[in-house]
Amino acid sequence: MARTIGSDGERTEAALRDAALRLIARHGYEAVSMRRLADEVGVQAAALYRYFPTKEDLLFTLMREHMEELVASWAELSDAEADPRDQLSAFVRNHIAFHLARRSSTHVNNLELRSLAPERLRRIVALREAYEKELRAILQRGADARVFDVEDAALVAIAIIQMITGVIVWFRPDERLSIDDVTERYLTMTLRLAGANKT
Repeated sequence: MARTIGSDGERTEAALRDAALRLIARHGYEAVSMRRLADEVGVQAAALYRYFPTKEDLLFTLMREHMEELVASWAELSDAEADPRDQLSAFVRNHIAFHLARRSSTHVNNLELRSLAPERLRRIVALREAYEKELRAILQRGADARVFDVEDAALVAIAIIQMITGVIVWFRPDERLSIDDVTERYLTMTLRLAGANKT
């Protein structure tokens, strides 16, 4: 890639983040050096350290921002007073749309927890647990209202999140199912996992 001249800091940082997500998702964190990122962005390697002092700083920032954006996207839709079936449907739709729009970021977040130092790992795990807690609460409200048949809300929540996140592994928009088709089918499977009644 040609060297860029006169790039401002915000554009360079954005390009760095995009390149890091793309390369780490494809090759893995350990295989992607800061020099390789610099070459991809078209700047000197030393320039990258103005934005992120270490490669792990970059990884942690990408993972933290992904989770914070996911939590925020659900916070805009969450309503503890709403019908649990409606909230479960909204959760599934939002989760699938969010992750399909951020495939590389999702791959990095799922695969590179192992690359974080313990304190940073705890911070990302805490964000993941806060998000999963929202789904557990929906399932428990549904169970209490007898619209779901759930004995272990925590276990069912894990199963649902694993399933609906897994869409990014295989889904291709040019194949036989549209995003809407996939979302509706996964929603049907989610309601079955939750033991939703037919009413």
